[in-house]
Amino acid sequence: MSSSKTAPTAYEVVQEPEPHPARTAAILKAHPEVRKLFGRNSATAWLVPLILVVQFGMAYLVRDQPWWVIVLAAYTLGALVNNTCYVIIHEATHSLIFKGRAANLLTAIGADLVHVIPSAATFTRFHLVHHRHQGEFDLDADLPSHAEAKLVGNSTVMKALWITFFPLMQALRMPRFSKLISFWEPWTVVNALAVFSVDAAVFFLMGPWAFLYVVLSIFFSIGLHPLGGRLIQEHFIISHPQETYSYYGPWNISALNVGYHNEHHDFSAVPWNRLPQVKAAAPEFYDTLVSHRSWTGLLVRFITDPSMSLYSRITRPGGIKRRILTGGVGRVPDSVASLDQPPVQPAA
Repeated sequence: MSSSKTAPTAYEVVQEPEPHPARTAAILKAHPEVRKLFGRNSATAWLVPLILVVQFGMAYLVRDQPWWVIVLAAYTLGALVNNTCYVIIHEATHSLIFKGRAANLLTAIGADLVHVIPSAATFTRFHLVHHRHQGEFDLDADLPSHAEAKLVGNSTVMKALWITFFPLMQALRMPRFSKLISFWEPWTVVNALAVFSVDAAVFFLMGPWAFLYVVLSIFFSIGLHPLGGRLIQEHFIISHPQETYSYYGPWNISALNVGYHNEHHDFSAVPWNRLPQVKAAAPEFYDTLVSHRSWTGLLVRFITDPSMSLYSRITRPGGIKRRILTGGVGRVPDSVASLDQPPVQPAA
């Protein structure tokens, strides 16, 4: 895909606050009934044992199969299963499954057992900071590092490689936040012991090919796969100056409506199964926003369009650097409770 525009070589910096608090307040004023959608969905937890049985059952079935069967199984079933697990971890992060943090974290760690590298407890920290400090480079781990963005540039090949190895690229961002966001807590250790124990069990009891299936499933679930389009959909600039985008397509079925990203940022107290109701309740707020219908088409566009780079994001100046989380996971605010008093848009 050709374009006359030049790919950005630095993040766009704006002075305006992020758009979600203002829209949250406006929607609640126009449609107070949206508050009835706040809550939790404990039934989400029942997906975890089902998914574990399916994923490790498939790993067992392909343990003696040719390599191409393993790759095909990982690209089709494995990727879907892993992606769903990421969304369950996301729901638990916002306390949208149970009220207690411990129960949510145990559910998240259960979903994390398919991911080979433990990430659930750490994600809990970084993701909630992303919500409170969207676009602040020093705090928002969703933003690529400058070294990462410069390395990839706007090259089609490099962008394809970046998507392919996204799980590794994201992990390499974490050290830049180590002095600001504490993540070495008891739950991190529990998470690591659980995941690595399952890794060892799969490798030694089912064999290396079964383990390869599990590993490939991770890379396909948020990599060079239609599901990888979500990485671009959420915050990459497609229609300036909009900085958050939703996806309303069929992948939302297996991805538990994770595509409803504007709705989620506006109302992080609404569980996945009710997010479509948010859009339906306030169509005048969401139908006017640019949205996506195809993750596949978006992924191809990002990779092939020379006017897009990892710098195709909006950032804003942050406050003085500070330690965001110091008291353990238990002090991370509950999404439902925090929206009982919705944030007020700062005065201009």
